[in-house]
Amino acid sequence: MDEAKLQDFMGKLVNDMGAAALLANLILGDELGLYRAMADSQFVTPEELAQKTGCNARLLREWLSAQAASGYMEHKEGRFRLPEEQAMALAIEDSPVYAAGGASVIAALYHDKDKLVAAMRGDGGLAWGDHHPCMFSGTERFFRPGYKANLVSQWLPALTGVVDKLKAGAKVADVGCGHGASTVIMAQAFPASTFIGYDYHAPSITVANQRASEAGVGERTQFVKASAKDFPDHDYDLICYFDCLHDMGDPVGAARHAYKALKADGTVLLVEPYAGDNLDANSTPVGRLFYAASTFICTPNSLSQEVGLGLGAQAGEARLRAVFEEAGFKTFRRATETPFNLILEARK
Repeated sequence: MDEAKLQDFMGKLVNDMGAAALLANLILGDELGLYRAMADSQFVTPEELAQKTGCNARLLREWLSAQAASGYMEHKEGRFRLPEEQAMALAIEDSPVYAAGGASVIAALYHDKDKLVAAMRGDGGLAWGDHHPCMFSGTERFFRPGYKANLVSQWLPALTGVVDKLKAGAKVADVGCGHGASTVIMAQAFPASTFIGYDYHAPSITVANQRASEAGVGERTQFVKASAKDFPDHDYDLICYFDCLHDMGDPVGAARHAYKALKADGTVLLVEPYAGDNLDANSTPVGRLFYAASTFICTPNSLSQEVGLGLGAQAGEARLRAVFEEAGFKTFRRATETPFNLILEARK
């Protein structure tokens, strides 16, 4: 045994355990509004923060100390400050890098641990709808900032001729829409177009319709319970899959259905987690996160459905290309990318 390697690994393990414990504190701070109360980046004492938030001052001191020890906050003479940069990620929900809301997704992994034990010892399946409720709200809050920052300004313009169609008046399907964040963002940007979101999870459809109404786009946007293989066949100009195709049991069947449902000159927008085509390429901080989440969420969901292809969140562009080529698409390309997403275009 290499003693130095052992000590290096123990250091990594302690660091990871500390990160996991700190993430629970992050979720606490998000739910209690502690980060938002410190978004002005001014130094405060625990007692001052207690007055602003109605929380216990002694517990706040411990919480603030954990934040400071982790580099999330600064401290000086018993006072604590959330720097502007950290506030962008932890407190300001309109920020393009806001991430605190997505921590609820990680919370769901712990809530659902016993279900994953059963899946591991069984057929591997755990359906999306069987997760803890914080999975659904956390997913919406995790992905919305990225969609808001990139979808209209970067991703849609990277597709061939799509923005002109949307401006003129296009028909769009958002398949696997969840709470409808992506659908509503597009509907707000392109008032001449109509949008239909499809998802097989009925509670998400209810929330999505509420989101559309609140955003003032309910007349042009509707959400309907349907799966990726049975939503109504119509002449769509654009069919979108946002971070969902790899979760499906039969992604080839879903792509075939999209092929039939598109107009002759229609386009598929496929947004997937950023990934290379093998484990070595994905051995990065982003790949680590997505593999770990996929173990609990994406792959079990696929295995719970017919076919159960189990692409996983790190399928990679080559594997996704093979799915669409098998479904009959002639053109498939990477339109653009971000550190977290591949943005892919498929055409007949």
